[in-house]
Amino acid sequence: MATAPVVARPTSVVFDVGNVLVDWNPRALFARYVTDSARLDRLMGEVLTLEWHTQHDAGRNFADTSAERIALYPDEAENIRRWGAEFDATIGDLLPGMAGLVADLDGRQVPLYAITNFSHEFWPPFRAREAALFDRFRDIVVSGEEKLIKPDPAIYALALERFGLTPGEALFVDDRADNVEAGECAGFLGHRFIDASTLRTALEQLGLL
Repeated sequence: MATAPVVARPTSVVFDVGNVLVDWNPRALFARYVTDSARLDRLMGEVLTLEWHTQHDAGRNFADTSAERIALYPDEAENIRRWGAEFDATIGDLLPGMAGLVADLDGRQVPLYAITNFSHEFWPPFRAREAALFDRFRDIVVSGEEKLIKPDPAIYALALERFGLTPGEALFVDDRADNVEAGECAGFLGHRFIDASTLRTALEQLGLL
């Protein structure tokens, strides 16, 4: 008689940061300064785009990317510079329920880690701001520091090695489907983040809470 396959039960949790642990909404910041809706739409849809910002997550310096952007959009020079000067203000509060969930995992002595797409320049002040949260984490891979970015398989391989984890040993939580899929291909059990309540239920089912 054939035996049933063994179902891996992770013992650690690896989090994404933006839009999993904390709210990230750049438009909310710039809406304070740009009251004309058409101009705001152009600013966020053409000038301060996610594709442009991804260069920071990949390790480029803001001084370089902003100079290039200002050359293209000199009329928005002030707002382009503001992206760097006030980036921390684009990051809101912890998402509902996430502080308690992380604290509960830590209280159960579940090893906590993170893999985040984040600028090497913008990360330190944010990490300091949220020290109460991140002090619970054993290690965090920051894309801008490594010059590797999700969903590149290399960043997951680096995380497994650095965290000392083997495939199947950790649950990876991210709000983006492509990042979750890449994590699963690298050997993580994946969870597409919706909200803290849904994640808590998944963690309970896995015996982590």
